[in-house]
Amino acid sequence: MAVEFSPESKEKFEQILTRYPDKRAAIMPTLWLAQAEFGYLSQEVQVYVAGLLDLSPAFVGGVASFYTMYYKKPMGTYHLQVCTNLSCALVGSGEIVDCIRRKLGIGLGETTPDGKFSLDEVECLASCGTGPMMQLNDDYWENLTSEKTLEIIEKLASES
Repeated sequence: MAVEFSPESKEKFEQILTRYPDKRAAIMPTLWLAQAEFGYLSQEVQVYVAGLLDLSPAFVGGVASFYTMYYKKPMGTYHLQVCTNLSCALVGSGEIVDCIRRKLGIGLGETTPDGKFSLDEVECLASCGTGPMMQLNDDYWENLTSEKTLEIIEKLASES
């Protein structure tokens, strides 16, 4: 099956192009759009984006692999990204990571067998005064404790 944007995403892509002086400059929002459409940036999706922007697949792959916000493999329904930069580390982000690993039985960069949770550690998420913190999909959870983190996970695990 060939990768192709839905009509809605094609329209969004055309709108993105109007905001940039040339196609190459639209690479990051186009990758973001592709990730939203397909869930992650498979090799096939990267080749598709390269064709849309008249770029080489290697160039698109380089951009996609440089930024951690672009996923090169399927992620769980709930993507837990714990900040482990210095400010969060000093207030216990390592304990939060360990708590999640024990609860879900997965390591960093892994997804639970049911596809519900993925876990990653990330550098600064610009919430240094409210650490430890994690980004859960697009939402920030701040001032975390192990107990609060477990409550969040248990609530999500019980949702269908």
